[in-house]
Amino acid sequence: MVLPNKTLQHELLKEFLNEKAEKYNNVKFIETDPISIPHLCSKKEDIEIIAFLTATISWGNRKSILNNAEKLLKLMDYEPHNFIIHFKENKFSDSMKKFNHRTFFGDDLQHFFLALKNIYKKHNGLESCFSTTFQNQSMAQRISNFREIFFELPHLHRTQKHVSNPIENSACKRINMFLRWMVRHDNNGVDFGIWKTIKPAELLCPLDVHSARVARNLGLLQRTQNDWKATIELTNALKMFDDNDPIKYDFALFGLGVFKDEGF
Repeated sequence: MVLPNKTLQHELLKEFLNEKAEKYNNVKFIETDPISIPHLCSKKEDIEIIAFLTATISWGNRKSILNNAEKLLKLMDYEPHNFIIHFKENKFSDSMKKFNHRTFFGDDLQHFFLALKNIYKKHNGLESCFSTTFQNQSMAQRISNFREIFFELPHLHRTQKHVSNPIENSACKRINMFLRWMVRHDNNGVDFGIWKTIKPAELLCPLDVHSARVARNLGLLQRTQNDWKATIELTNALKMFDDNDPIKYDFALFGLGVFKDEGF
């Protein structure tokens, strides 16, 4: 039996994406990726706190991201959870005040520390903010609800730009990337899979300029803007290849976009 052209194209593309996902979902690529920073920790709460902070500053030059994320880990004495739980404003040192990554400054960092303390003291931690409290809601609603909790303490208005809002049609690349790190689990040793209250099938693809360009080249994304609607469109396209774990293809799209030897 000869497969119809569309079916054949679908199967060939699925095979191609599976091959590339397996190639780039590999610990040998961790060293140059922001996920390498939370891999320096072993305690669940330490991992998720530094992962959230690392994801927050994951834009711009990758070397700068890694350097500044490691600075954050050092500022927290390599024990993020213990630091956050006991953090007080009068403990905000000069080195913390001087921290900056592009437009993320010391004032922003101070609120992040206080907001995380509030989350662990009053909201049962980061995982609970995304999962148990808001089960049966869409991921857009969960992220938006998390954002409300994160900014329930007094803060500078400009700090809000560092936690994207899907309700405002942001692609929320960094939050979706953070959620991928926390939720996905396989035997490849890259993603952590330490959150059990969210299913991989519920995740959305982290959309940036690299993955978006490759997705359009492969016919997986028609929308020209890199926004929340494009995130939904791409994720739905990837679900056609694996409905239970569509975001594993983020490895393929990002890898094909970043590493020049693949011809994209």
